[in-house]
Amino acid sequence: MEKLDIKAFLDQDEKKDLLRLLTAGSVDDGKSTLIGRLLFDSKKLYEDQLDALERDTKRYGNAGDNIDYALLLDGLKAEREQGITIDVAYRYFSTNRRKFIIADTPGHEQYTRNMITGGSTANLAVILVDARMGVITQTRRHTFLVSLLGIKHVVLAVNKMDLVDYREEVFSRIAEDYRQFAAPLDIPDIVCIPLSALKGDNVVEHSENMPWYTGKPLLEFLETVHIGSDKNFEDFRYPVQYVLRPNLDFRGFSSTVASGIIRKGDEVVALPSMKRSRVKAIVTADGDLDYAFPPQAVTLTLEDEIDISRGEMLVHPDNLPMISRTFEAMLVWMDEKRMDPEERFFIKQTTNLSRVKIEKIRYKVNVNTMEQSPAEALELNEIARVVFTTDKPLFFDPYKKNKSTGAFILIDPITNNTSAVGMIIDKVEMKDMQELEVPEIHLSRLGIGEEHYEAIERVIHDLDRQGISVKLMKD
Repeated sequence: MEKLDIKAFLDQDEKKDLLRLLTAGSVDDGKSTLIGRLLFDSKKLYEDQLDALERDTKRYGNAGDNIDYALLLDGLKAEREQGITIDVAYRYFSTNRRKFIIADTPGHEQYTRNMITGGSTANLAVILVDARMGVITQTRRHTFLVSLLGIKHVVLAVNKMDLVDYREEVFSRIAEDYRQFAAPLDIPDIVCIPLSALKGDNVVEHSENMPWYTGKPLLEFLETVHIGSDKNFEDFRYPVQYVLRPNLDFRGFSSTVASGIIRKGDEVVALPSMKRSRVKAIVTADGDLDYAFPPQAVTLTLEDEIDISRGEMLVHPDNLPMISRTFEAMLVWMDEKRMDPEERFFIKQTTNLSRVKIEKIRYKVNVNTMEQSPAEALELNEIARVVFTTDKPLFFDPYKKNKSTGAFILIDPITNNTSAVGMIIDKVEMKDMQELEVPEIHLSRLGIGEEHYEAIERVIHDLDRQGISVKLMKD
């Protein structure tokens, strides 16, 4: 019998890559049941967990004579009483091929912010539909949110196939309806799998009840889906988090590589100063590296003494991010308190912190119908396209191109609550700002005499040529 080498096993386990996924779907589509079944059938539960599950099934179960696998995730008392998911539940497990972190997100519209939270770090989304109901409003809403979060891989899990006698035509119709709806949302990878979470069909093993399905069962697909190319390895972005100065002889800049690859000897430019230098060393606790890539946490030392502090960014000189104080983004309002458009918030983007003003809400999106409508302010869970102006320049990329530099949060300056999360679309040029509210200057109210009007008009004319519009009021 071959002797088990613990060190070799741990080394192998450490090298396995990690897939983060979320589950979404309507109420009672079987999200929690599916994940519970995945854990059970892949033999990832301990005996005491199984004993507790059997006891809880008798007390709280909603699966008839079957074990209620949803109870593995629905841990809140309110969730068990109502038989629904309210908060995001995270579960970790691993197989011989890959490690997984699953976020079980709520299906109700009132918990949209919980789904956004659970999906913010996900590589893949499993969207469940009931085979009896097909693609419904909640399916469309969750798919829109998934596309908004920039998730590139979607599994449409057509659940409860046992309740429609495992008929192929039912699955084919639902898969076609979904693909037609999702086509404009620009999701590059969509896979449809028919299954029964309660019975275990096509969850871990191929189902004998559906011989017409020749694709992979869910777990095998999750183990083999390629996510390595999802990270941005082209655009080097290094938002400085901490200046490391342990002694007089060492000064380094510590952070996590947000995107791209940095090599020893590469030329870099510091933003916003635009000063250049070269990478002298890439330092880690385990020794120096020749190169680093996301999401490695490293310390860079430079050949020249450059004044760089937290919130600034190192990039390659021939590949700069957008640098602007004005940009537009999709915003998800997450605060119980209604948005006050006149309030100035803090914006946290990478390691950068600034004050920010909401210039204009271009439109609000109805997450159920995708319709756009005008809005003066946002309520909890509402989503809109918004124009912002910050007190100092931010260094960013569009969210679809680079999640790390395209995401931000708004912080309430009084309560310190996270008021909203945003995904940057693009910067806004000064010429495009003309459609925003034009400020008025009332000279008489400011106590400015008529002898100064001509000089002020010349200044206003110069501003207008730069694309900055100001109304001059002489009354």
